Amino acid sequence: MSQIIPTAEPFFFPGKPGKPGCLLTHGFTGAPKEMRWMGEYLNREYGYTCLGIRLAGHATHPEDMIRSRYTDWMASVEDGFHLLRGALSSSKGDVLSLSKGGAAEKIFLVGLSMGGILSLLMSTRLEVAGVVAMSTPYKLPDDPRLRFIKLIAHLKPFMPKNAKGVPPDTGWFDKESFKQHVAYPQNTVRSIAELVALQAEMRAALPMVRVPVLLVHSRDDGYVIKDSMERIHGDLGTSDKTMLWVEGSGHVVTEEPQREAVFKAAAGFIERVSRA
Repeated sequence: MSQIIPTAEPFFFPGKPGKPGCLLTHGFTGAPKEMRWMGEYLNREYGYTCLGIRLAGHATHPEDMIRSRYTDWMASVEDGFHLLRGALSSSKGDVLSLSKGGAAEKIFLVGLSMGGILSLLMSTRLEVAGVVAMSTPYKLPDDPRLRFIKLIAHLKPFMPKNAKGVPPDTGWFDKESFKQHVAYPQNTVRSIAELVALQAEMRAALPMVRVPVLLVHSRDDGYVIKDSMERIHGDLGTSDKTMLWVEGSGHVVTEEPQREAVFKAAAGFIERVSRA
């Protein structure tokens, strides 16, 4: 019996020859499903080859995430990159094989939240054409408990995502979309320490980012500190960097009402960079 939560499996959509490839990475405690609609859109409308990976410890059981470290999440992205470079579809798009040429010569890293962190960081370590980072947190809100989070994790391994009595769909504009969303119902406290370390790695790497970057953030995102996008934008080493604000959407912009506008903006960015 599969250990992966049903509908949360990784996905691969072969694209048209000569088109870019997109490596789509989900967020903290999330699953590939939150990137699936975007992958389907980019593949259907633009012919991009899209691979949605499952980060280590995600979309199975919360206990699995406790055992994962941020370096495992980085390795998940690197594995996905090499799989995307090595997968080749037939002319009919239904037969897969391994090829030195790979599925796409130009690969874009596309990430949501922690997936955005990983995409920005790994763009300094992998040969990619560009990055689309959505709802990406520059850092966690200041909290003195973060200094002792590893010790706290021994006493309290899990932390509720919502305050007592607050509906779990709080912050979501599309309530119907929330019903199909897949994520762990609680945060693993030990993993918060890994997220903090990963954010530090990203901040150190931002000045070394040389590829074009599109940053997307919702003004109604109550999950990430408000100036995250501006701070990331200011630290980026690349001169080709764009910020896009959307409204009427929560943190998971890939599943919220403005998702199609986000998808179109990402596709326009990828088309422009690919032709340069």
